[in-house]
Amino acid sequence: MKVEKEYRLLENIDEIRIYNARKKDFYKPTPQEFDIEDIPIQEFINNLPIEIHTFIPYNDGEDFIIQSLGSFTLDRYNSTQEDAKGRLLSKLSPLFYDILHDDLLGVYTRRKPKNIRFVYYDGKKLTKLSTARIVYDMERIFIITNNVDTNINKEEDIGDKHFDEDKSNMIESFSQTGSYYNLNGKYTWSQGIYNIINRPKEEADDFYNIVFDLAIPEDQHIVDKIFTITNKETSQCNEILRIMTRDGAIKVLEVNIYSYFDESGIIIRQGLINDITQHHHYETSKPVDFLMDGFKNSRKLALLIEPLNKKHYKFSKGFYYIIEKDYEEYEHSLKIIDNIVEKDAAERFEQLYQGEIKKIYETITFEVDANPKKKKIVDVYIERFEYNNEVHSLGFLTDITEEIREQNQLKEANELQKILIKEIHHRVKNNLQVLNSFLNLEKRAYRNDPDTIIEHMQTRLTSLALLHEKTYGSKDFKNINLKEYMKDYDEKTGNFMDSPTDIEFETYVDENLHLTIDNITPLLLIIDEITMNSIKHAFPDKSMQDKKITKKILKVDDNTACLIITDNGVGIEDTKKITKNLGCEIIKSLTKQLSGNIRLIQPEKGMGYELIFPIQTEETE
Repeated sequence: MKVEKEYRLLENIDEIRIYNARKKDFYKPTPQEFDIEDIPIQEFINNLPIEIHTFIPYNDGEDFIIQSLGSFTLDRYNSTQEDAKGRLLSKLSPLFYDILHDDLLGVYTRRKPKNIRFVYYDGKKLTKLSTARIVYDMERIFIITNNVDTNINKEEDIGDKHFDEDKSNMIESFSQTGSYYNLNGKYTWSQGIYNIINRPKEEADDFYNIVFDLAIPEDQHIVDKIFTITNKETSQCNEILRIMTRDGAIKVLEVNIYSYFDESGIIIRQGLINDITQHHHYETSKPVDFLMDGFKNSRKLALLIEPLNKKHYKFSKGFYYIIEKDYEEYEHSLKIIDNIVEKDAAERFEQLYQGEIKKIYETITFEVDANPKKKKIVDVYIERFEYNNEVHSLGFLTDITEEIREQNQLKEANELQKILIKEIHHRVKNNLQVLNSFLNLEKRAYRNDPDTIIEHMQTRLTSLALLHEKTYGSKDFKNINLKEYMKDYDEKTGNFMDSPTDIEFETYVDENLHLTIDNITPLLLIIDEITMNSIKHAFPDKSMQDKKITKKILKVDDNTACLIITDNGVGIEDTKKITKNLGCEIIKSLTKQLSGNIRLIQPEKGMGYELIFPIQTEETE
């Protein structure tokens, strides 16, 4: 089973279509919960030719107590009034409760009647049609329904036809004209209408506008206009409308509609329809339709026909995509100019509309729904011209938001690339100067041991190369995640240091610690010096077991970090002696560059250093 709901604008009614329903989907016997008296006029209701259901609102409209159901419904479900009275609608018929609850509640709270049409299908075949009116009176909800069983074959008595009707049908067939009238929501169609729409009469035609339902999408606004005008009590309307029949034929119709009161004061709406396809120039083959077809799939390019005319205009779909408005909701107005950011451009639009200038070609910033956070950049060309002593206009609209964004990103990328190249040159130069200073110091200290000089320089170069790789690859010099970096550092630098394979390197780094490259460079070189020193001096006994060098880098507070690096080697008795060697001097120099403080520490086994230094983290721009 499937249920669909649609508002039918032409008939001003909600239509509920129910497919392949079974009786048990609608009726579920349930015990009586409430002692309900019969409505005083129940006998009168039972004898009416229409069906009336009565409900009492329960729990402020959350549910409805059944007081009575119509005889047609009771017969359909082989039930009696006693089987339904005093039950909640939600329990006796959960399906109808789900379908109708909002409408019943709306009538109950607003006290305004509402019309609904139920259409039942078995497969594709229409089996039943009911029109219902929901009203509130006597503190009750009444649903008044008129049922049409479309399975019943209705034979027409040919002898009852009037000669005048035959004659009018013959004239209508010859002239391709037809007529209809609408009374109390039901249509009566002449034979000429069926000749125009190329099909025979069907059971449900009394409840639909079978002509206007065929209007092509491009002319739907004409249908809307017709019904806006004719929904007044007395009115008249004349329009040209295109329809597509079921067999695919396009027809151009002249539609004359007017409404009036009959002798009883009941309003009647009547329509006269003439097929003028053969005689009218307004066909789908005209150039404007070919133009529109060429733009129908474009979301960023729009053709504007008569954009300076607030009533008679035609825009391709791209226009509505660009301004993000639904075609049916949009009302063309100069107010759209208010959404242009550039006020001088908006003034030129106004000048064009007033005829002070002939054309504009602008690149504008357009705020969708006047929202400053939702901007689009658009190229606009509009030209006004005269033809047959009338002013006309034509234009194009192009959304170039993405293109401008990509151009700006490319410019920013180019500027960033220039900055990066300068930054790289500057830092490489500084690092080479630092390494050159260390090299000069070690040439004097290790003049008889060139292998040591080479090993030290190789370790430092490897560390700095890794730093450059990590930072320049991400183009971020100001926020380096130290934990990710130190993991790669341990893997790569250990391979270049002349260290025994049985030394374990253990590292712990605070996950949230980020440093600038200005901080991490000297920090890294300090770690190199201390690590090399431990490898050379902490483990003189080659047979020593469980040799370990441990690094901990912790975030002390938002502004300060701490490096603790220790080994579990033999330690040193004379700490004054170590503070005077070259490695210690290099460490002090780097600590000064880091604006930090360093001190020797002596754990239970081995030795180490504690370095306190500022974080100086900056946000990447």
